[in-house]
Amino acid sequence: MKLHWQIFLSLVSGVIFGILLPGITPSVSWIGDMFINALSMLIVPLMFFSIANSICGIQGSSFSLKRLWTKTFAYYVLTMLIAITTGLLLVNIIKPGNSVQLELAGSIPENLGQTSLKDIVVGFVPKNIFYAFTQNSTIPVIFISFLVGLSIPKISSEGKSALTVFIKGGQEVMFIITKWIIRFSPLGIFAIVAKQVSAAGDVVALLRVILFYFLTVTIGLAVHTFIWLPLILRFGYGVKPWRHFKNMSTPLLTAFTTSSSGATMPLTMYAVEHKDGISSKITHFTIPLGTAINMDGTALLECVAVIFIAQAYGIDLSVAQQALVVFTSLLCAIGAASIPMSALVMMALILNVVGLPLEGIGLVIGVDRLLDMMRTAVNVYGDTCVAVMVAKSEGEKLPVDV
Repeated sequence: MKLHWQIFLSLVSGVIFGILLPGITPSVSWIGDMFINALSMLIVPLMFFSIANSICGIQGSSFSLKRLWTKTFAYYVLTMLIAITTGLLLVNIIKPGNSVQLELAGSIPENLGQTSLKDIVVGFVPKNIFYAFTQNSTIPVIFISFLVGLSIPKISSEGKSALTVFIKGGQEVMFIITKWIIRFSPLGIFAIVAKQVSAAGDVVALLRVILFYFLTVTIGLAVHTFIWLPLILRFGYGVKPWRHFKNMSTPLLTAFTTSSSGATMPLTMYAVEHKDGISSKITHFTIPLGTAINMDGTALLECVAVIFIAQAYGIDLSVAQQALVVFTSLLCAIGAASIPMSALVMMALILNVVGLPLEGIGLVIGVDRLLDMMRTAVNVYGDTCVAVMVAKSEGEKLPVDV
């Protein structure tokens, strides 16, 4: 049985168990605690190795490749920021988590919602590197990872070779460990959901809140796909957006049904090159790169999910903390493609950054399969739009031009 069906069955079982046998829930809650601990264990090494390896790769590129890479990367970051901002606005307007209040396993820190922008900026530089790693202090680990990635290409060839192999090997090891932990996710999710349902009291209200979350994400994905990206193509680059969308129908439908940007990539490249008329050089650079780092739909979902979880637990995030959620969602989305079951791991990373309970993942994981299909299609569409943007910025004439 595929993993997403196992997770779905564990979700349903957890709901039933939490309703019918609430008194026995503490006897299985330790499974969920172990699963949350395992996810927390992954956060620092996975972030360190992934960011450091990515920065090393950029530093080692040739000048011409750097120029095209920088332009493409900037466009991808722009579209992801637009997607995240859309999700941020919608979740604060709709407030899907406000109609239910879940209890935290522990007490809420007094300063959780009062972190200022100054505190966040100062927090990027740790007093002690080893303390940052041992305490799961995600923000300074991001800073350290950037410094390491920028420094490795500038040292002697012997040291550079050894450290590059170490960083790449560390990343591969963490991916393998992540896959092992994800295999046990159905058991962990069952225990988390059973605990939350038994503590919620009003199960109907809880399910209604999850439906509001689902609708919030869906509206955000639709706004990004059918409003913002078409406006950018039409008025920024003189392209007929609906003709471009029609040309991309095959890869978009494939992405929706398979939930895989990688599996869809050959169809995406064919459609971009042969239907939109983009040169082979730009197509073969932008689309594979986009498959690896561009996650418009995923970034939007993660931002909405984290703030929704905060609302459900009655935690008010400050403007500075919500800005931190945006920044971290962007960073995580860039590295999401290579992480197994990326939505779960990314969510754990972002929740850890702003100090929210990791067990909140159980609130949203049940509808993730349906949202995964939609967000993958949005991810692929974002890749194709950036390919058009890069081609037009390079002076290419396209059949989809106005």
